Amino acid sequence: MDCDLPELIELERIMQEGKPYLESRTVCEVEMKGHRFPVYALTIGSKDPEAPAVGFFGGVHGLERIGTRVLLSFLRSLLSRLKWDAALHQQLASVRLVFMPLVNPAGMWDSTRCNPRGVDLMRNAPVDASEKVAFMLGGQRFSSRLPWYRGISDAPMEAEAQALCSVVQDELMSREFSIALDCHSGFGLKDRIWFPYAHSRTPIPHLPQVLALKELFNQTYREHNYLFEAQNNQYLTHGDLWDYLYLQSQASGDRVFLPLTLEMGSWLWVRENPRQLFSRLGMFNPKSPNRLQRVLRSHLVWFEFLTRAAGAHRYWTPDSPGYQQQHGMHHE
Repeated sequence: MDCDLPELIELERIMQEGKPYLESRTVCEVEMKGHRFPVYALTIGSKDPEAPAVGFFGGVHGLERIGTRVLLSFLRSLLSRLKWDAALHQQLASVRLVFMPLVNPAGMWDSTRCNPRGVDLMRNAPVDASEKVAFMLGGQRFSSRLPWYRGISDAPMEAEAQALCSVVQDELMSREFSIALDCHSGFGLKDRIWFPYAHSRTPIPHLPQVLALKELFNQTYREHNYLFEAQNNQYLTHGDLWDYLYLQSQASGDRVFLPLTLEMGSWLWVRENPRQLFSRLGMFNPKSPNRLQRVLRSHLVWFEFLTRAAGAHRYWTPDSPGYQQQHGMHHE
């Protein structure tokens, strides 16, 4: 990298300081305006190929810096705890964590939603909605000069999208149980946990597992502020990467892959500070230092919960032996 992108500089600093706990690799590189940007994947925890795993993703849209920043904060927290927390070492011996905190570094450097080729990566997968989508918002192929551009029909996916898919396929979908969490901002007054589908109003086959995860979180943290819902409750889109990957995972038999999206409610930040509307990044990121610090702290509980829930999936997922035993005991 030969340009000043604070989030990428911080990520590379974490990668260096995280040795020997963190392993990292460059999945691809992209060019923009004479600069080259690496797209990194980081892993930590169990090396058992059958161990459950959680993947954390951010920065798919370059304008949404806060998604990358909350993941960098989580990584910093993990590495600090590994210096003294024996329980965390024990936990990571049985679960694997995967991070791609900055999927679209060139877009973030240029302060645009899309990648250097003008493509919205979250509209780029070869999946078409089965029902009518909102004009433009649902994805369009008219021009890269317009928002939500999907790319040329039948063309290969963009390099950044392919990088994300390859990491998910290799690190998550190959396992008995895995969860992906993609961090976004820019919608609503409330933080949401979205699950597929985005291309169809049909419920996903693993809806019971998603609802069980939701109930587990509700029981464990009763005062949380998340709204769990299928993305199709709000709108449908073409080309959703997580729909594409989830549909692929259905060919894997009894393996469970649950892709989730943290959609941070940025309208609340704008309501508190309407001047953010006059900033290019204001609709997607908290501006005040105090609000930023609260946001960076507020999602750590959810991230840590997912890590623990994945490691204990045999005790709470429907049809698992632990769940059936507890359910049977409950009715005795």
